[in-house]
Amino acid sequence: MYQALRASRSEFVPIRNLSYHLRLWGEPEAGKPPLVLLHGWMDVAASWQFVVDALAGSRYVVAPDWRGFGLTDGRGVDNYWMPDYLADLDLLLDHVAGDVPCDIVGHSMGGNVLMHYAGVRPQRVRRAVNLEGFGMPAVQPTQAPERYGKWIDEIKRLHRGEMGLAGYAGVEGVARRLMKTNPRLGQDKADWLAAHWSAPRLTDAGERWEILGDPAHKILNANLFRVDEMLALYAAITAPVLAVEAADDSMSKWWKGRYDLAEYHERLKSVPDVRVEQVTDAGHMLHHDQPARIAALIEEFLA
Repeated sequence: MYQALRASRSEFVPIRNLSYHLRLWGEPEAGKPPLVLLHGWMDVAASWQFVVDALAGSRYVVAPDWRGFGLTDGRGVDNYWMPDYLADLDLLLDHVAGDVPCDIVGHSMGGNVLMHYAGVRPQRVRRAVNLEGFGMPAVQPTQAPERYGKWIDEIKRLHRGEMGLAGYAGVEGVARRLMKTNPRLGQDKADWLAAHWSAPRLTDAGERWEILGDPAHKILNANLFRVDEMLALYAAITAPVLAVEAADDSMSKWWKGRYDLAEYHERLKSVPDVRVEQVTDAGHMLHHDQPARIAALIEEFLA
């Protein structure tokens, strides 16, 4: 199994009626804000371990489990909304940094949250690193009736128990699932991640290892994604932004022509100060595939 080079510890802090789990590396330094790492959808804060281990310098690092992921409970809600992540992040920064601007890195969903937040609270972000946080395909207002209906249908399915997450007989099954999703992930890292990405639960069928993610995250958002709103948030960002993408174009696999890198790059033109980097031999989970390269890009940019 992978051997972590830098030990982490857990802390739980009260944020908006939730007990938010934070994974911490290093110790706070007076007057210096932490490096804040934001994980993606159906991921956990521990996922950053490989990048933290690859950092050349010593830095106090804080990574939250988003609400409904990892060890942060979602309190039984039946769907999740982008504005909640923005408010959670704002209160989290209050706790770990006060009013000192922070360096923030976000992957996938975490990258999208970061890009929105940096436009809402530009004074709180010193530098931003967005790892494959591409946003969503454009939609039209005429799609609203169908989308609201689908949202209601999915909520009904959730409450009927039809949208659960798969369970596994052992933690090794979780590791196999991780490697199937990401063929570049080695057995050692998969075994390590599986133990943090899941937990054993006693069920009627015996002990099953279940993913630490609320099934309600699978429900689509009822509201339409508005590109014009996103571009306005991008335009309000004052921090320099590093946008990192993997050479293995994940967008073409996800969106089947509905949204592509060319359109994403066009949107990035709304960000006042942005630099784009590509990481070779990596897919969407580029912080697992090339942690040393990601760590080097982060440290170079933050310096």
